[in-house]
Amino acid sequence: MGGNAVEAEPGSFRDPDGRVFVADGQIRRALSERGAADWRSLRDSALFGELTAEGSLVATTEVDAAGAPGILVGEVAAVLEHERIPFISWPYEWTFGMLQDAALLQLSLIERAIGAGLMLKDATPYNVQWRGAQPVFVDVGSFEPLREGEPWAGYRQFCMLYLYPLMLQAYKGVPFQPWLRGSVDGITPAEAAQIFGSGRDKRRKGVFGHVRMHNRLEQRYSETKGQEVQKDLGKAGFSTELITNNVRKLQKLVRGLTYEGGTTQWTEYGTVSSGQTVNTYTDADRDVKDSFVSRAAARRHRSLVWDVGANDARYSRLVLPYADYVVAVDADLQTADRVYQEMKGEGQEKILTLTGNVTDPSPSLGWRNLERASFEERMNPDLILALAVVHHISIAGNVPLAEVIRWLAGFDSSMVVEFPTREDPMVKSLIAAKREGIHDDYDLPVFERVLEECFTVTEREETPSGTRVLYEVEPRA
Repeated sequence: MGGNAVEAEPGSFRDPDGRVFVADGQIRRALSERGAADWRSLRDSALFGELTAEGSLVATTEVDAAGAPGILVGEVAAVLEHERIPFISWPYEWTFGMLQDAALLQLSLIERAIGAGLMLKDATPYNVQWRGAQPVFVDVGSFEPLREGEPWAGYRQFCMLYLYPLMLQAYKGVPFQPWLRGSVDGITPAEAAQIFGSGRDKRRKGVFGHVRMHNRLEQRYSETKGQEVQKDLGKAGFSTELITNNVRKLQKLVRGLTYEGGTTQWTEYGTVSSGQTVNTYTDADRDVKDSFVSRAAARRHRSLVWDVGANDARYSRLVLPYADYVVAVDADLQTADRVYQEMKGEGQEKILTLTGNVTDPSPSLGWRNLERASFEERMNPDLILALAVVHHISIAGNVPLAEVIRWLAGFDSSMVVEFPTREDPMVKSLIAAKREGIHDDYDLPVFERVLEECFTVTEREETPSGTRVLYEVEPRA
């Protein structure tokens, strides 16, 4: 380990048999004696090679444990080294389709693990990350040898963090992201029973068995000690066939959940209707913008690009030849999910689509506010694309224009930023909805003054319409 101080990843403390840590830039996992035995059961199975070959399981090797940090209660019996995922995201930043696909991956792993004589200890979406539009399971410590007759321990967690959030959006039209952001443990059976308590909801697929009966059983055993519950469940005879059947029924239920959020102002943005592109700027403006962004991206290769307000991810695709990875974020749930489905269909592994509002970004959550790092703590881009977004943050979000620029400067990154002037049709529409005089600071001279205080402007270009100005900037030393 080179004698360098090593600290455990704050979010990995919940596993008593393993802790994740970073050493020499490598992602590693310290295992206890029991954790090492579970890992070797997985490693020696045919399933391990199958899953890693297809990309469903994070690539992992066992390395020398000598000098491993003392981050476990007992001795470290083994150390693993994992492939690095380009960007860590949380379920409340995913679209409906992403959570659905992560749930199906989780269920598939359980079914296949049973066939290999293994089982998963838990069922949390925090064990899933993404290579672009491909979900990848990252917690090899979740696997353990199958114990015949024991129930599926992760069922409750699957319901709370996968099934109930998906049902909430599919059946009630309520986005699940705020619910998961509000509780790292998800939606309890009691809460779900309240949510789906109406006559119509009670008849929806999955509600009777996975919500109402689940809640009743929890209430029945609420005063029962854990050992007594385990005995009762053991007497019920949970064969692997019973668990497998339950998993397959859940797969069918999850696949059948749909959310057709309808069209929004942004789902049609950039599409062609009646021969015309649906947006608030001309085709000539778009061509200039394409060329400007391409020149800026081509100046040097980037490790990570952040496309904020990505919309249809046009510019994420444009900069991808010059980047290792792009994180495309948009606040519109339907637009983000549509882009995810497109990326999934293409097999795209280098553009990660997320949903989120930069005026209300993901905060730090969980134990001591360290378990799930905030979005900004995880975001360290080489290049930021802030195209057609500044006016939305400033005017729609009521953030002073100078604060928007200073916030972007805080990332200490190169940037391509677009400023739509007060003559731009979208800016006019946004300002018309506000009280007169409330956004007098939104003006080109103000923008350029603060921009030059925070950045060095390397290129500036007005679009043919004269209503938008593009800037390529570098952070000041």
